[in-house]
Amino acid sequence: MYEITEKVELSHTVYLFRIRAPRIAMKRKAGQFVVLRLNEHGERIPLTIVDSDTGEGTITIIVQEVGKTTALLCEMGKGDRILDVVGPLGSPTHIENYGTAVCVGGGIGTAPVYPIARALREAGNRIISIIGARTKNLLILEEEMRSVSEELFITTDDGSYGHHGFVTQVLQNLINERRKIDFVIGIGPIPMMKAVSNVTRPHNIHTMVSLNPIMVDGTGMCGACRVTVGGEMKFVCVDGPEFNGHEVDFDELIRRNRSYLKEEKIAMEEFTYHEGKRCYERGA
Repeated sequence: MYEITEKVELSHTVYLFRIRAPRIAMKRKAGQFVVLRLNEHGERIPLTIVDSDTGEGTITIIVQEVGKTTALLCEMGKGDRILDVVGPLGSPTHIENYGTAVCVGGGIGTAPVYPIARALREAGNRIISIIGARTKNLLILEEEMRSVSEELFITTDDGSYGHHGFVTQVLQNLINERRKIDFVIGIGPIPMMKAVSNVTRPHNIHTMVSLNPIMVDGTGMCGACRVTVGGEMKFVCVDGPEFNGHEVDFDELIRRNRSYLKEEKIAMEEFTYHEGKRCYERGA
């Protein structure tokens, strides 16, 4: 059992958890993830390791409430225990001194971008970061990203903060200004990562994306996380999670991620119903 030592609300439906997992904390590197199972009947979900503290023996994850399992996790608090935390999984981010690296995070994607930006900075890169959200209240890790960036650009879809528009517009502006860009890492919703890759492709800028498809065992055995990259089948859990964005078949990835939408909707509706019923019975 893995104890939650801290829980912090970052924005509406987004929470930071610190979990006691000393062996994972010692071994994890930027870009790696864990697979959680809350209880014996729970599904297994992958979550990026945002940070670790080897002294405290903890890892940090950031969770957005989007389905039944993440909703259950977001109801947990300090002192609660998670049944399984497996990791670190996946290949670490390849870190080198490229020169100028642009780190792009969309929504909850800013969480996995942060440790990568920090590692790239420590390797001597000049970091330009672009982070975005639908609205100001959903923006996360602004100060953390600012601390590892020479320049930080913020976008919101509704214009409530920073640039009114999308992260790709700021990236395109930097390219149009003929800024020196040697490397781009983009993490966020699939359409956003596809758009980032489309922006950099005509300019032949080395671009990596981090994929988060349906995943079960996290060891390459089940095949649930297979994607097509450069015309070849890859397993995100062992071959990734990071791939050349110019080679990913994003359209296929989108179709595969929609495979269980009906079942996910039913599970969330049942969870919401039973939660509402419990609140009513308690008089809440």
